[in-house]
Parts: sequence; C-alpha cells; structure tokens
Amino acid sequence: MSTSFTKRVRAIRDPGDVLSGSVLLVASAVLLFYLVPNYINEPPILQNPMMSPRWLPRIVGGLMLVFSLLLIVQGLLVNNTEADDGRRIEKGPRLRFALMVAALIVYVALFEPLGAVISGILATLILFAAHPVKTWWVYGLAFVFPAAVTFLFVKVMNVPLPLMPF
Repeated sequence: MSTSFTKRVRAIRDPGDVLSGSVLLVASAVLLFYLVPNYINEPPILQNPMMSPRWLPRIVGGLMLVFSLLLIVQGLLVNNTEADDGRRIEKGPRLRFALMVAALIVYVALFEPLGAVISGILATLILFAAHPVKTWWVYGLAFVFPAAVTFLFVKVMNVPLPLMPF
C-alpha cells in the first residue's frame, strides 16, 4: 500500500532560531511560572493592579514567551540558506565588545554611589563610543534618555531609585 504523500518535508529549516527560541521559551516559563509567583511578594491591599511589584516582570515574561514562540515558528517556516539573509552574525571588533562590557560594569558599579541618572549617562556615552556615532546632536540623547527613564520609573511607576549623589 502506498501513500499519497510523496514530498519529503524538512521539519526544521533554521535550527539556530529553533534552538534560541526554545532556550528563551524555557527561560520565560521559569520566570512566569516559578520566579514571579514564588519570589515577588504582593502587598495584601492593592489600590491598582498596575502598582503590584509582579506587574512588570509578568509583562516581560509574557513578551518573552510570545517572542520565543514566534522565533520557533520562524525557525520552522523560514529557510535560512540564502547568502545575503541579513541575519548572519558578523563579528565586530574586540574593542567594541570590551566597551559594551565596560558600559555594563560602569552602570552596575556606579548605580548606587552616583545615582541612576549619572551612571546612565556615563554608560550611554560609553555605548555611543563603542558604536561610533557621527552626528553630534545624538550625544544629547545620552543625557535625555537616562533622565527620562529615571523620571518614568520614579514618578510614574513609584520605583525608589537613587537619583543623585547629592
């Protein structure tokens, strides 16, 4: 008895996307179903559910879950064999990588002593140096973005952040 299905179908077209999507799927499931419910406490009386400390981690975990599923579907459906795909990894200079790591270290190390605004400005300037920005007015964003993000967290979301050292 023969089957009418004669085409040979390759199930996984891009194993890199499927693998990275699967890793992100596991990480998001751990975040959503283990870490958030077990380690982030919710106050007994909440006036607004958006004021819950679980709100932002749930949003991030849900977005990670959705995007990891989309990445897995993309790996199953999209063929990644073209030479000019645009998704190929091109290694940059080692100095760029070192500056990006230095920006992270500066931000984490100086967050408490200098505050969120100043450490954010320094880290953003280091990132702009890592990826050479030729337009001068873009460097102004290194001052605007950390101040705006800190304002958003402190005033809108009521997150207590160290603002300034003085």
